[in-house]
Amino acid sequence: MKKKSFSALAIALALIMLLAACGTEGTQQAAKDTNQQNTNQQSNSTTNTADPTTPAQPEDPLDESVHLVYWSMWNNIEPQALVLEQAIRDFERQNPGVTVEIVWAGRETRQTLAPTIDGGTQIDIFDEDTERVIGNWGQYMLNLENYYELVYPTTRGLPYKDVVMPALQSLSRAIAPDGKLYTVGYQPFGFFMMYNKDHFAHAGVPAIPKTWDEFLAACEALKSSGYTPLTSDNEYISGLFGYHLARLNGPDFGTELLADDSGALWDDPAVLQAARAIETLATRGYIDPKAESNIWPSAQQDIALGDVSMYLNGTWLINEIMGTTGPDFPWGTFNYPSVPGGATGTEAANFGSQVFAINKDCKNPDIAFALLVHLTTGDWDARLSEETFGAPADVINNWPFQMSDAQTVFESLTTFYPWVGGVESQTDRGPVVRENVQRLAGGSITAEQFVTNCRP
Repeated sequence: MKKKSFSALAIALALIMLLAACGTEGTQQAAKDTNQQNTNQQSNSTTNTADPTTPAQPEDPLDESVHLVYWSMWNNIEPQALVLEQAIRDFERQNPGVTVEIVWAGRETRQTLAPTIDGGTQIDIFDEDTERVIGNWGQYMLNLENYYELVYPTTRGLPYKDVVMPALQSLSRAIAPDGKLYTVGYQPFGFFMMYNKDHFAHAGVPAIPKTWDEFLAACEALKSSGYTPLTSDNEYISGLFGYHLARLNGPDFGTELLADDSGALWDDPAVLQAARAIETLATRGYIDPKAESNIWPSAQQDIALGDVSMYLNGTWLINEIMGTTGPDFPWGTFNYPSVPGGATGTEAANFGSQVFAINKDCKNPDIAFALLVHLTTGDWDARLSEETFGAPADVINNWPFQMSDAQTVFESLTTFYPWVGGVESQTDRGPVVRENVQRLAGGSITAEQFVTNCRP
Protein backbone atom coordinates (compact mmCIF):
# COMPACT_ATOMS: atom_id res chain seq x y z
CA MET A 1 0.00 0.00 0.00
CA LYS A 2 1.45 3.33 -1.03
CA LYS A 3 2.24 6.03 1.48
CA LYS A 4 -0.46 8.63 1.89
CA SER A 5 0.17 11.75 -0.19
CA PHE A 6 -0.07 15.19 1.33
CA SER A 7 -2.64 17.74 0.24
CA ALA A 8 -0.83 20.59 -1.47
CA LEU A 9 -3.51 22.97 -0.27
CA ALA A 10 -3.12 21.83 3.34
CA ILE A 11 0.61 22.26 3.20
CA ALA A 12 0.26 25.63 1.50
CA LEU A 13 -1.98 26.86 4.26
CA ALA A 14 0.39 25.44 6.85
CA LEU A 15 3.37 27.25 5.41
CA ILE A 16 1.45 30.52 5.14
CA MET A 17 0.80 30.24 8.86
CA LEU A 18 4.44 29.38 9.42
CA LEU A 19 5.49 32.55 7.61
CA ALA A 20 3.28 34.61 9.86
CA ALA A 21 4.34 32.85 13.02
CA CYS A 22 8.10 32.58 12.48
CA GLY A 23 9.06 35.94 11.06
CA THR A 24 11.67 36.74 13.67
CA GLU A 25 15.24 36.56 12.47
CA GLY A 26 17.69 34.19 14.14
CA THR A 27 20.31 35.93 16.23
CA GLN A 28 22.71 34.04 18.47
CA GLN A 29 20.56 30.96 18.83
CA ALA A 30 20.86 27.64 17.10
CA ALA A 31 19.33 24.23 16.92
CA LYS A 32 19.64 20.94 15.18
CA ASP A 33 17.64 17.99 14.06
CA THR A 34 19.19 14.59 13.60
CA ASN A 35 20.62 12.35 10.92
CA GLN A 36 17.32 12.35 9.09
CA GLN A 37 16.78 9.13 7.67
CA ASN A 38 15.14 7.03 5.11
CA THR A 39 11.38 7.30 5.64
CA ASN A 40 10.35 4.56 3.24
CA GLN A 41 7.61 3.21 5.43
CA GLN A 42 4.04 2.94 4.16
CA SER A 43 0.86 4.16 5.83
CA ASN A 44 -0.78 0.76 6.36
CA SER A 45 -0.95 1.24 10.10
CA THR A 46 -4.19 1.12 12.04
CA THR A 47 -4.01 4.48 13.77
CA ASN A 48 -6.06 4.69 16.94
CA THR A 49 -8.82 7.10 15.98
CA ALA A 50 -10.87 7.10 19.17
CA ASP A 51 -11.02 10.49 20.85
CA PRO A 52 -9.38 10.55 24.26
CA THR A 53 -11.45 11.29 27.28
CA THR A 54 -11.45 14.99 28.01
CA PRO A 55 -8.05 15.66 29.58
CA ALA A 56 -7.79 17.20 32.97
CA GLN A 57 -6.69 20.81 33.07
CA PRO A 58 -3.01 20.68 34.14
CA GLU A 59 -2.26 21.91 37.62
CA ASP A 60 0.93 23.54 38.80
CA PRO A 61 2.57 21.65 40.34
CA LEU A 62 1.42 18.11 39.57
CA ASP A 63 1.75 16.18 42.81
CA GLU A 64 0.44 12.79 41.71
CA SER A 65 2.56 9.67 42.15
CA VAL A 66 3.25 8.87 38.53
CA HIS A 67 5.95 6.90 36.74
CA LEU A 68 6.39 7.55 33.01
CA VAL A 69 8.70 5.77 30.57
CA TYR A 70 10.11 7.74 27.63
CA TRP A 71 11.65 5.57 24.89
CA SER A 72 13.96 7.92 23.00
CA MET A 73 15.42 7.87 19.50
CA TRP A 74 18.52 9.67 20.81
CA ASN A 75 21.71 8.19 22.16
CA ASN A 76 22.57 9.49 25.61
CA ILE A 77 25.68 11.39 24.46
CA GLU A 78 23.93 13.34 21.70
CA PRO A 79 23.25 17.05 22.29
CA GLN A 80 19.51 16.50 22.02
CA ALA A 81 19.64 13.86 24.75
CA LEU A 82 21.65 16.08 27.06
CA VAL A 83 19.13 18.92 26.80
CA LEU A 84 16.05 16.70 26.95
CA GLU A 85 17.27 14.98 30.08
CA GLN A 86 17.86 18.31 31.81
CA ALA A 87 14.38 19.46 30.78
CA ILE A 88 12.78 16.26 32.02
CA ARG A 89 14.56 16.48 35.38
CA ASP A 90 13.38 20.07 35.66
CA PHE A 91 9.80 18.87 35.07
CA GLU A 92 10.25 16.33 37.86
CA ARG A 93 11.50 19.03 40.22
CA GLN A 94 8.50 21.20 39.44
CA ASN A 95 6.07 18.28 39.81
CA PRO A 96 6.84 16.23 42.94
CA GLY A 97 5.72 12.66 42.67
CA VAL A 98 6.31 12.45 38.92
CA THR A 99 9.27 10.36 37.82
CA VAL A 100 10.33 9.82 34.23
CA GLU A 101 12.44 6.85 33.21
CA ILE A 102 14.38 7.53 30.01
CA VAL A 103 15.48 4.71 27.73
CA TRP A 104 18.08 6.04 25.29
CA ALA A 105 17.26 3.53 22.57
CA GLY A 106 18.98 5.38 19.72
CA ARG A 107 18.07 4.84 16.06
CA GLU A 108 17.64 1.14 16.81
CA THR A 109 14.23 2.17 18.08
CA ARG A 110 13.12 1.84 14.44
CA GLN A 111 13.43 -1.91 14.81
CA THR A 112 12.87 -2.40 18.53
CA LEU A 113 9.99 -0.11 19.55
CA ALA A 114 7.06 -2.08 18.12
CA PRO A 115 8.17 -5.50 19.40
CA THR A 116 8.90 -4.00 22.82
CA ILE A 117 5.42 -2.46 23.09
CA ASP A 118 3.85 -5.66 21.76
CA GLY A 119 5.74 -7.59 24.41
CA GLY A 120 3.98 -5.65 27.16
CA THR A 121 6.83 -3.39 28.28
CA GLN A 122 5.68 -0.01 29.58
CA ILE A 123 6.45 2.73 27.07
CA ASP A 124 4.42 5.89 27.58
CA ILE A 125 6.19 8.31 25.21
CA PHE A 126 8.24 7.63 22.10
CA ASP A 127 9.71 9.73 19.33
CA GLU A 128 11.19 9.68 15.83
CA ASP A 129 10.51 11.59 12.59
CA THR A 130 6.94 12.45 11.62
CA GLU A 131 6.54 10.03 8.74
CA ARG A 132 8.00 7.07 10.62
CA VAL A 133 6.02 7.63 13.82
CA ILE A 134 2.66 7.98 12.08
CA GLY A 135 3.36 5.58 9.22
CA ASN A 136 4.85 2.72 11.22
CA TRP A 137 3.56 3.14 14.76
CA GLY A 138 0.14 4.71 14.25
CA GLN A 139 -1.63 1.82 15.93
CA TYR A 140 0.03 2.68 19.24
CA MET A 141 -0.71 6.40 19.35
CA LEU A 142 -3.17 8.38 21.43
CA ASN A 143 -5.35 11.04 19.79
CA LEU A 144 -4.08 14.37 21.16
CA GLU A 145 -6.66 16.79 19.73
CA ASN A 146 -8.14 17.79 23.11
CA TYR A 147 -4.74 18.36 24.69
CA TYR A 148 -3.81 20.94 22.07
CA GLU A 149 -6.75 23.04 23.25
CA LEU A 150 -5.50 23.39 26.85
CA VAL A 151 -3.44 26.10 28.52
CA TYR A 152 -0.22 25.03 30.26
CA PRO A 153 2.26 26.83 32.55
CA THR A 154 4.63 27.60 29.65
CA THR A 155 2.06 28.54 26.99
CA ARG A 156 1.71 32.17 28.05
CA GLY A 157 -2.00 31.92 28.82
CA LEU A 158 -2.76 30.51 25.36
CA PRO A 159 -3.86 27.06 24.20
CA TYR A 160 -0.89 24.89 23.28
CA LYS A 161 -1.98 24.87 19.63
CA ASP A 162 -1.41 28.64 19.46
CA VAL A 163 2.19 28.67 20.64
CA VAL A 164 3.82 25.91 18.58
CA MET A 165 4.61 26.05 14.88
CA PRO A 166 1.33 25.69 12.92
CA ALA A 167 3.07 23.97 10.02
CA LEU A 168 4.09 21.05 12.21
CA GLN A 169 0.50 20.57 13.32
CA SER A 170 -0.78 20.69 9.74
CA LEU A 171 1.95 18.33 8.59
CA SER A 172 1.02 15.81 11.26
CA ARG A 173 -2.65 16.04 10.32
CA ALA A 174 -1.81 15.61 6.64
CA ILE A 175 0.10 12.38 7.25
CA ALA A 176 -2.43 10.84 9.64
CA PRO A 177 -5.02 8.70 7.82
CA ASP A 178 -7.89 10.44 9.62
CA GLY A 179 -6.42 13.96 9.56
CA LYS A 180 -6.17 14.25 13.35
CA LEU A 181 -3.34 15.15 15.70
CA TYR A 182 -1.39 12.29 17.22
CA THR A 183 2.04 13.86 17.59
CA VAL A 184 3.93 16.76 19.16
CA GLY A 185 6.55 18.21 16.82
CA TYR A 186 10.01 19.43 17.76
CA GLN A 187 13.24 20.26 15.93
CA PRO A 188 11.83 21.12 12.47
CA PHE A 189 14.07 20.27 9.51
CA GLY A 190 14.21 20.68 5.76
CA PHE A 191 16.18 18.85 3.07
CA PHE A 192 17.98 21.50 1.03
CA MET A 193 21.26 22.26 -0.68
CA MET A 194 23.69 23.11 2.13
CA TYR A 195 26.70 25.08 0.94
CA ASN A 196 29.79 27.08 1.85
CA LYS A 197 29.12 30.79 1.29
CA ASP A 198 32.82 31.62 1.18
CA HIS A 199 33.32 29.25 -1.76
CA PHE A 200 30.49 30.91 -3.66
CA ALA A 201 31.89 34.35 -2.96
CA HIS A 202 35.42 33.44 -4.02
CA ALA A 203 34.11 31.79 -7.19
CA GLY A 204 32.08 34.88 -8.07
CA VAL A 205 28.72 33.11 -8.10
CA PRO A 206 26.43 36.13 -8.49
CA ALA A 207 23.31 34.80 -6.74
CA ILE A 208 21.77 31.70 -5.28
CA PRO A 209 20.89 29.40 -8.21
CA LYS A 210 17.15 29.08 -8.62
CA THR A 211 17.07 27.28 -12.00
CA TRP A 212 18.92 24.24 -13.30
CA ASP A 213 20.92 26.35 -15.76
CA GLU A 214 21.94 28.70 -12.96
CA PHE A 215 22.94 25.71 -10.86
CA LEU A 216 25.14 24.32 -13.62
CA ALA A 217 26.72 27.76 -14.07
CA ALA A 218 27.45 27.93 -10.33
CA CYS A 219 29.05 24.47 -10.47
CA GLU A 220 31.24 25.55 -13.38
CA ALA A 221 32.32 28.71 -11.55
CA LEU A 222 33.21 26.72 -8.46
CA LYS A 223 35.13 24.14 -10.46
CA SER A 224 37.02 26.85 -12.37
CA SER A 225 38.00 28.41 -9.04
CA GLY A 226 39.52 25.16 -7.82
CA TYR A 227 36.62 23.90 -5.72
CA THR A 228 34.86 20.55 -5.88
CA PRO A 229 31.25 21.69 -6.32
CA LEU A 230 29.17 18.81 -4.98
CA THR A 231 29.43 15.71 -2.82
CA SER A 232 27.18 13.00 -1.44
CA ASP A 233 27.29 9.51 0.09
CA ASN A 234 25.40 6.26 0.41
CA GLU A 235 22.98 7.73 2.95
CA TYR A 236 21.67 10.71 1.01
CA ILE A 237 22.62 10.34 -2.64
CA SER A 238 19.19 9.11 -3.79
CA GLY A 239 17.94 12.66 -3.27
CA LEU A 240 19.82 13.85 -6.35
CA PHE A 241 17.67 11.60 -8.50
CA GLY A 242 14.49 11.65 -6.42
CA TYR A 243 14.12 15.40 -6.00
CA HIS A 244 15.02 16.07 -9.64
CA LEU A 245 12.34 13.57 -10.65
CA ALA A 246 9.85 15.20 -8.26
CA ARG A 247 10.60 18.56 -9.84
CA LEU A 248 9.75 17.06 -13.24
CA ASN A 249 6.70 14.92 -12.45
CA GLY A 250 5.42 16.11 -9.07
CA PRO A 251 5.57 14.86 -5.49
CA ASP A 252 3.89 11.48 -5.92
CA PHE A 253 5.63 10.12 -9.00
CA GLY A 254 8.67 8.65 -7.24
CA THR A 255 6.50 6.64 -4.87
CA GLU A 256 4.38 5.43 -7.77
CA LEU A 257 7.50 4.51 -9.72
CA LEU A 258 8.83 2.32 -6.92
CA ALA A 259 5.45 0.65 -6.43
CA ASP A 260 5.02 -0.21 -10.13
CA ASP A 261 5.53 -3.97 -10.41
CA SER A 262 5.30 -3.90 -14.19
CA GLY A 263 8.24 -1.56 -14.63
CA ALA A 264 6.29 0.44 -17.21
CA LEU A 265 6.69 3.74 -15.37
CA TRP A 266 10.45 3.50 -15.83
CA ASP A 267 9.75 4.32 -19.50
CA ASP A 268 8.42 7.74 -18.53
CA PRO A 269 10.71 10.31 -20.20
CA ALA A 270 11.20 12.13 -16.89
CA VAL A 271 13.03 9.14 -15.43
CA LEU A 272 15.74 9.23 -18.05
CA GLN A 273 15.81 13.03 -17.95
CA ALA A 274 16.47 13.00 -14.20
CA ALA A 275 19.16 10.35 -14.63
CA ARG A 276 20.81 12.39 -17.38
CA ALA A 277 20.91 15.41 -15.11
CA ILE A 278 23.07 13.45 -12.66
CA GLU A 279 25.12 12.08 -15.53
CA THR A 280 25.80 15.66 -16.64
CA LEU A 281 27.02 16.60 -13.18
CA ALA A 282 29.34 13.60 -13.17
CA THR A 283 30.76 13.95 -16.68
CA ARG A 284 31.46 17.65 -16.20
CA GLY A 285 33.40 16.94 -13.04
CA TYR A 286 30.97 18.71 -10.73
CA ILE A 287 30.54 15.74 -8.35
CA ASP A 288 33.37 14.63 -6.13
CA PRO A 289 34.68 11.35 -7.62
CA LYS A 290 34.70 9.91 -4.10
CA ALA A 291 30.90 10.19 -4.00
CA GLU A 292 30.59 6.78 -5.65
CA SER A 293 32.30 5.07 -2.73
CA ASN A 294 31.53 7.51 0.08
CA ILE A 295 30.07 5.88 3.17
CA TRP A 296 28.28 8.24 5.53
CA PRO A 297 29.58 10.40 7.24
CA SER A 298 32.65 10.90 5.05
CA ALA A 299 30.97 13.39 2.68
CA GLN A 300 29.85 15.69 5.46
CA GLN A 301 33.38 15.82 6.80
CA ASP A 302 34.54 16.97 3.37
CA ILE A 303 32.04 19.83 3.67
CA ALA A 304 33.20 20.59 7.21
CA LEU A 305 36.85 20.75 6.15
CA GLY A 306 36.08 23.02 3.19
CA ASP A 307 37.08 20.42 0.60
CA VAL A 308 33.67 20.49 -1.13
CA SER A 309 31.20 23.33 -1.66
CA MET A 310 27.70 21.78 -1.65
CA TYR A 311 25.89 18.80 -0.18
CA LEU A 312 22.19 17.98 -0.65
CA ASN A 313 21.26 17.16 2.93
CA GLY A 314 19.09 18.07 5.88
CA THR A 315 19.39 21.18 7.98
CA TRP A 316 20.50 18.87 10.79
CA LEU A 317 23.88 18.83 9.04
CA ILE A 318 24.81 22.08 10.79
CA ASN A 319 24.76 20.38 14.18
CA GLU A 320 26.17 17.06 13.04
CA ILE A 321 29.45 18.61 11.96
CA MET A 322 29.58 21.48 14.46
CA GLY A 323 32.42 19.73 16.26
CA THR A 324 34.55 20.20 13.14
CA THR A 325 33.25 23.48 11.73
CA GLY A 326 32.65 25.45 14.91
CA PRO A 327 29.74 27.90 15.10
CA ASP A 328 31.18 30.41 12.63
CA PHE A 329 31.19 28.24 9.51
CA PRO A 330 29.78 30.27 6.56
CA TRP A 331 26.59 28.24 6.15
CA GLY A 332 24.32 28.90 3.21
CA THR A 333 21.14 27.11 2.20
CA PHE A 334 19.04 27.06 -0.96
CA ASN A 335 16.32 24.84 -2.30
CA TYR A 336 16.93 22.34 -5.10
CA PRO A 337 16.67 24.38 -8.31
CA SER A 338 13.70 24.35 -10.66
CA VAL A 339 14.10 22.33 -13.86
CA PRO A 340 12.87 22.99 -17.41
CA GLY A 341 9.29 21.86 -17.89
CA GLY A 342 8.94 20.86 -14.26
CA ALA A 343 5.59 20.17 -12.62
CA THR A 344 6.89 21.68 -9.36
CA GLY A 345 9.61 24.19 -8.55
CA THR A 346 11.30 25.83 -5.61
CA GLU A 347 8.03 26.03 -3.71
CA ALA A 348 8.44 22.29 -3.00
CA ALA A 349 10.80 20.32 -0.75
CA ASN A 350 11.01 17.57 1.81
CA PHE A 351 10.53 18.99 5.32
CA GLY A 352 9.25 17.86 8.67
CA SER A 353 10.34 17.41 12.27
CA GLN A 354 10.98 14.93 14.99
CA VAL A 355 7.79 14.18 16.93
CA PHE A 356 6.76 12.78 20.28
CA ALA A 357 3.76 10.47 20.57
CA ILE A 358 1.92 9.10 23.60
CA ASN A 359 1.05 5.43 23.79
CA LYS A 360 -2.73 4.95 23.69
CA ASP A 361 -2.32 2.56 26.65
CA CYS A 362 -0.51 5.16 28.77
CA LYS A 363 -2.12 5.24 32.23
CA ASN A 364 -1.29 8.92 32.80
CA PRO A 365 -1.71 10.68 29.44
CA ASP A 366 -2.55 14.07 31.00
CA ILE A 367 0.81 14.22 32.75
CA ALA A 368 2.62 12.76 29.74
CA PHE A 369 1.28 15.55 27.55
CA ALA A 370 2.12 18.18 30.16
CA LEU A 371 5.70 16.90 30.00
CA LEU A 372 5.73 17.24 26.20
CA VAL A 373 4.51 20.82 26.48
CA HIS A 374 7.33 21.50 28.94
CA LEU A 375 9.86 20.15 26.41
CA THR A 376 8.55 22.01 23.35
CA THR A 377 7.76 25.50 24.62
CA GLY A 378 9.45 28.36 26.37
CA ASP A 379 12.92 28.16 27.81
CA TRP A 380 13.56 24.47 27.20
CA ASP A 381 12.59 24.67 23.54
CA ALA A 382 14.92 27.67 23.27
CA ARG A 383 17.67 25.74 25.06
CA LEU A 384 17.29 22.80 22.70
CA SER A 385 17.56 25.21 19.79
CA GLU A 386 20.52 27.00 21.32
CA GLU A 387 22.55 23.90 22.13
CA THR A 388 21.75 21.70 19.14
CA PHE A 389 21.79 24.21 16.27
CA GLY A 390 18.36 23.69 14.73
CA ALA A 391 14.94 25.34 14.50
CA PRO A 392 12.63 25.87 17.50
CA ALA A 393 9.06 24.63 17.81
CA ASP A 394 7.76 27.54 19.90
CA VAL A 395 6.86 30.42 17.59
CA ILE A 396 8.37 33.09 19.83
CA ASN A 397 11.82 31.48 19.96
CA ASN A 398 14.45 32.71 17.50
CA TRP A 399 15.86 30.59 14.73
CA PRO A 400 19.64 30.08 14.88
CA PHE A 401 21.67 32.49 12.79
CA GLN A 402 23.30 29.52 11.03
CA MET A 403 19.82 28.69 9.71
CA SER A 404 18.81 32.15 8.54
CA ASP A 405 18.87 31.04 4.89
CA ALA A 406 17.02 27.85 5.77
CA GLN A 407 14.29 29.85 7.47
CA THR A 408 13.85 31.84 4.27
CA VAL A 409 13.48 28.60 2.29
CA PHE A 410 10.95 27.27 4.81
CA GLU A 411 8.87 30.39 4.42
CA SER A 412 8.70 29.95 0.64
CA LEU A 413 7.41 26.36 0.68
CA THR A 414 3.90 25.30 -0.28
CA THR A 415 4.38 21.69 -1.42
CA PHE A 416 5.71 18.64 0.40
CA TYR A 417 7.97 15.97 -1.13
CA PRO A 418 8.32 12.57 0.53
CA TRP A 419 11.78 11.49 1.61
CA VAL A 420 14.16 11.52 -1.41
CA GLY A 421 11.13 12.09 -3.62
CA GLY A 422 9.74 8.63 -2.85
CA VAL A 423 12.45 6.71 -4.74
CA GLU A 424 13.31 4.66 -1.66
CA SER A 425 9.70 4.05 -0.64
CA GLN A 426 9.89 0.29 -1.27
CA THR A 427 12.20 -1.61 1.05
CA ASP A 428 13.22 -4.08 -1.65
CA ARG A 429 13.71 -1.65 -4.54
CA GLY A 430 14.94 1.44 -2.70
CA PRO A 431 18.44 0.01 -2.09
CA VAL A 432 18.74 -0.83 -5.79
CA VAL A 433 17.97 2.78 -6.70
CA ARG A 434 20.39 4.08 -4.11
CA GLU A 435 23.24 1.85 -5.30
CA ASN A 436 22.73 2.83 -8.92
CA VAL A 437 22.40 6.55 -8.21
CA GLN A 438 25.75 6.30 -6.48
CA ARG A 439 27.28 4.55 -9.48
CA LEU A 440 25.73 7.09 -11.85
CA ALA A 441 27.07 9.99 -9.79
CA GLY A 442 30.51 8.41 -9.89
CA GLY A 443 30.44 8.00 -13.64
CA SER A 444 30.54 4.18 -13.62
CA ILE A 445 27.26 3.80 -15.50
CA THR A 446 25.31 5.87 -18.00
CA ALA A 447 21.80 7.24 -17.52
CA GLU A 448 20.44 4.52 -19.79
CA GLN A 449 22.20 1.82 -17.80
CA PHE A 450 20.81 3.34 -14.61
CA VAL A 451 17.24 2.96 -15.87
CA THR A 452 17.88 -0.60 -17.00
CA ASN A 453 19.43 -1.56 -13.67
CA CYS A 454 16.62 -0.09 -11.60
CA ARG A 455 13.68 -1.39 -13.62
CA PRO A 456 11.95 -4.31 -11.83
